[in-house]
Amino acid sequence: MKLLFSLAIALITISPLARAAEDFEARKKAAMEALQKKRPEGQAAFFGELEKQGRALLKDFPEQKDPYEMLIAVAQQSEPEKARAIIKDLNTGKAPAQAKAAVDGLLAKLDAIGKPPDIKFTAVDGRAVDVSSMKGKVVLIDFWATWCGPCVAELPNVKAAYDKLHEKGFEIVGISFDQDKAALENFVKTKEMAWPQYFDGKGWENAFGKKYGIQSIPAMWLVGKDGNLADMNAREGLANKIEKALAK
Repeated sequence: MKLLFSLAIALITISPLARAAEDFEARKKAAMEALQKKRPEGQAAFFGELEKQGRALLKDFPEQKDPYEMLIAVAQQSEPEKARAIIKDLNTGKAPAQAKAAVDGLLAKLDAIGKPPDIKFTAVDGRAVDVSSMKGKVVLIDFWATWCGPCVAELPNVKAAYDKLHEKGFEIVGISFDQDKAALENFVKTKEMAWPQYFDGKGWENAFGKKYGIQSIPAMWLVGKDGNLADMNAREGLANKIEKALAK
C-alpha cells in the first residue's frame, strides 16, 4: 500500500511540461522507426513519410524544433510551389528561434529562383569570382565540403560534366563549407578540381550558406545563360540539365 501511495504521489507531482516532453520523445521515436521502414522503398517514399510524420508532430508539438527540421528537409527536396506551401504551414508563431531562422533562410532561397544569385568573392587561389558577370555561360554553384561523403561521391559526375562541357560554356563555382583551408586546398589539388572555391572557414555558418538557407549538402544550383537561377536541384541528371541549359 505504501509503494502504491508513493507511485501515485510521483505521478501527481510530474509537471505537465515533463509529461509533454515524455510524450514528444515517444512520438519522435515512433516517427524515426516509421522512417527507417520507408528508407528501403526509395527517396520518394522516405520523404513522403517524413512529411507525414513532420506534420503530425507539428500539429501536437508546435514548440519543438524537430518537426520544423523534418518539414524543412521535405521542402528542400520539393518543387518551389510545394516548398512555399510547406513554409506557409510552418509559420505557426510558436517556432523556436533556430527553427524560425531556418524557415526564413529557406524562404530566401526560394525567392532567389529566377533572379541573379548575388555571389561575389575572391577564391582560395586568388581568382576574383562574380557570378553576375558570367552571363552567356551556364554556371553550376556547388555547395559542398571535403568532409561530406555524398559531396565527394558526386565529384566524378561533376568533373565529367566539367571536362565534357566546359569548352561549350559551362562553369562551376564551389562554395566550400570546410573549416580547414589547407585541407580544402590539398583536396582540390589532389582531385584536380579546376574551378574556383569560396572559403571562409565558418562551416555551417558559411556566409553564402546562411544567406541562401542551405541546410544540407551537396546542394547544386544551376544558373542559366541569362544569369538567373534556374534550378536548385541540379544534382540529379546533372549533365543533361547542363546540356539543355547550354542549348537555350
